[in-house]
Amino acid sequence: MKPIYTSLFVVFTLLLACKETTKPGSEQSEHQVTTIESHGEKHWSYSGETGPEHWEEIEKGSECGGKFQSPINVVNYDEDSKLQPLKISYSDSTHIHDVVNNGHTIQYNFDSGDYITLHNKKYELKQFHFHEPAEHLIDGIRYPMVLHLVHINDAGQYAVLAVMAKEGKSSEAFDFLESHLPIQVGETKIVDIAFDMNLNLPVTKSYFTYTGSLTTPPCSEGVEWFIFKEPITVSLEQVIALRKLMPLNNYRDEQPHNGRSVKVSN
Repeated sequence: MKPIYTSLFVVFTLLLACKETTKPGSEQSEHQVTTIESHGEKHWSYSGETGPEHWEEIEKGSECGGKFQSPINVVNYDEDSKLQPLKISYSDSTHIHDVVNNGHTIQYNFDSGDYITLHNKKYELKQFHFHEPAEHLIDGIRYPMVLHLVHINDAGQYAVLAVMAKEGKSSEAFDFLESHLPIQVGETKIVDIAFDMNLNLPVTKSYFTYTGSLTTPPCSEGVEWFIFKEPITVSLEQVIALRKLMPLNNYRDEQPHNGRSVKVSN
């Protein structure tokens, strides 16, 4: 009977290894905590045979091969005087639940309470994470880093604010966030501390906007993107601290516009 018990133990162990884990506040997050290898199957990454050009074949049922994907090169945009200032309702005490290294990025997950309002609908802030360098280009220029602030409404629709970061003056907000690092791949640290998310937003909040997709599998389309024109500044040391914990060049290349219009606010 011993061989049977051994086999059952192996099967049970493999099933546990394949199970995806989602942390509180990130049930529909752009980046979910996922085992890098499952039953020997390939899992997406940012390079080689599992890199972005292979996501469509690796992630069955995803929209990674769709026509309206992100990121894009933000060019040929039109100024739209009808665009209103973004209605951002972040308190000065946003509650961070935890920080996760999911193997693709460093991600901070939030408890509910902060949100943006679009088309009279509330989009709750779920999490933000980093890409280094930035994914969207602006007039062909790629910034050293970007923060993606991911919001979801009750219907499961996404809206993402992209905050570009350039090297310059050290950011006190980043110092606070990085005080909870380092964190290893697959590790989650409970933060349970209030934080003023407004400190990671630029002073001038004019923006580019278009409709695209999530920039990671499943690359779901219909995402409303708002890319701030003005970057924030972070020090080289702060960039390096994050770079050490994330995959090298954790960004997806620009995708075709395919006739989409890009608007810019005043």
